[in-house]
Amino acid sequence: MTTLPYERLTYLENFGHSLRAASYLYKPTSAEQIGETFQFAKKNGLTVTLRGAGRSYNDAALNGGGIVMDIQDMNRILEWNPATGVIKAEPGVTLQKLWQHVLPDGWWPPVVSGTMYTTLGGCLGMNIHGKNNYKMGTIGEHVLEFTALLPTGAEVTCSPTHNGDLFYSIISGMGMLGVFTSVTMQMKKVHSGLLQVEAFPARNLHEHLNAIAESAPVNDYTVGWLDSTATGSGLGRGQLHTAKYLHEGEDPEPRKTMQVSYQTLPSTLFWVFPKSIIHYFMAPFMHNPGVWLINTAKYIASLRKGQYRQSHAAFHFLLDYVPNWEKAYGRDGLIQYQSFLPKETAEDAWREMLTLSHKRGMPSYLGVTKRHRPDKFLLSHAVDGFSLALDFKVTNKSRASMRAMLHDFDRIVLEAGGRFYFAKNSETTPETALRFLGKETVEKFKALKRRTDPHNLLESDLFRRVFGSL
Repeated sequence: MTTLPYERLTYLENFGHSLRAASYLYKPTSAEQIGETFQFAKKNGLTVTLRGAGRSYNDAALNGGGIVMDIQDMNRILEWNPATGVIKAEPGVTLQKLWQHVLPDGWWPPVVSGTMYTTLGGCLGMNIHGKNNYKMGTIGEHVLEFTALLPTGAEVTCSPTHNGDLFYSIISGMGMLGVFTSVTMQMKKVHSGLLQVEAFPARNLHEHLNAIAESAPVNDYTVGWLDSTATGSGLGRGQLHTAKYLHEGEDPEPRKTMQVSYQTLPSTLFWVFPKSIIHYFMAPFMHNPGVWLINTAKYIASLRKGQYRQSHAAFHFLLDYVPNWEKAYGRDGLIQYQSFLPKETAEDAWREMLTLSHKRGMPSYLGVTKRHRPDKFLLSHAVDGFSLALDFKVTNKSRASMRAMLHDFDRIVLEAGGRFYFAKNSETTPETALRFLGKETVEKFKALKRRTDPHNLLESDLFRRVFGSL
């Protein structure tokens, strides 16, 4: 066996800094180098995990003792047609680079995450959704074609009508079936760099979910902030934000508002205070009473309804407002638990979960709600219903009790017919995965894995945790 290069040994973390693993880091710049890494791994009995920007909240991009292949240097825009809005790019292109390339020509990515720093490869591996999932679906629904290199050395071209089984499984496949080498996507035509936004409060969970359901059909985007520290009659209270595209002619200065400089998020607060140090001032409040106080103040402020125009970047990329905000959670980091519930069962299930979190003394510090629709992808998290993402602070002292509570959450969600998202939850078990995906889906995924990766070169800590014993 070849001695592994010590200089490549790197200590990697998940986005929330709650999970860590030492791996051998490789940064290919071409499909040829990806193939060479696979050959090296096979020769030396190693596994390979793909990593984009490392923005996953769980262990999707970790591979303890193995190789991590960071694709961020494969970040070229290969083709762009401003007349049709079709773009071809490498998998390391970030959403930031994507929107900055297309917006000046009057286009916007049809689906984006809450941060612009995710890569296309990572977005497609997890098949991300946005604040418009109920209308535009997942990001994979806007891919016209992609090429991928399989661990066997074969390069495949896939579209909804060509190699369709691979198209609908490599997208959503957690990077465990092959490596994207190029992605061709259709962008969304826009006539302004602004959105018409409306903000309004919801007094409790019932009102919160009803407001999302009613606003979704008449808006292009809908997202809710849920005060997960509230109890009693205010359980599930929060604030909704909806947004609509401006029609042609409604923006008096579209050329100005679609410029990258206009969209750039400010680096200072009130034009003076550097945002890069705000997380240091947040940290002293990251405990149950402190977050309750902040959330209560935020809810009171939200009682005043408002309508305004906001740039695309400012509306979509809320997670980028405060750099390194996740570090405010402390040395042991945070984890995010996201569940997807049918519209018929969501309210009762989430009421039970939120109540349980308060009873156990581990309330979530942030809750985000969205409206969803089903999709055709193999490892789909989507339902005709809603999602609730909950952020939890982790400490070494609370880790075991947190795990037990999240397993109780899993039981509640499964009994309510819900599903999960492999980019988020860090405690999902093989039994839970089997129950929400179903035996037929798991068997199909395993068969595709044997076909595309017969030597099991592609593995991650997430894959071993969720599928290792199935």
